Amino acid sequence: MYAVIASGGKQEKVTEGQRVELELLKGDEGSEVSLTPVMLVDGDDVIASGDALSGASVTGKIVGTTKGPKINGFTYKRRTNNRRRYGHRQNYTVVEITSIKKS
Repeated sequence: MYAVIASGGKQEKVTEGQRVELELLKGDEGSEVSLTPVMLVDGDDVIASGDALSGASVTGKIVGTTKGPKINGFTYKRRTNNRRRYGHRQNYTVVEITSIKKS
């Protein structure tokens, strides 16, 4: 059984026991988190309508935080001596999926 969850404006395919890096979530390490399923697949049954998903739930446990890769950026405007270098490194929350329930 697997589910597609929505978190942080993105969708992720998850299974039970999997560790997933999601956008930064509020909560302490070890706390339970409830994620909203968008689609649920159990063998041949595919549940994707809002009515059927109202009873479905995906829960996970926050394992910790991590950082993504460093992104270096550079902007300039020609002929004006206008240059700017910047960097960015995104923070992520590592969540272990504990259970996926249909209803």
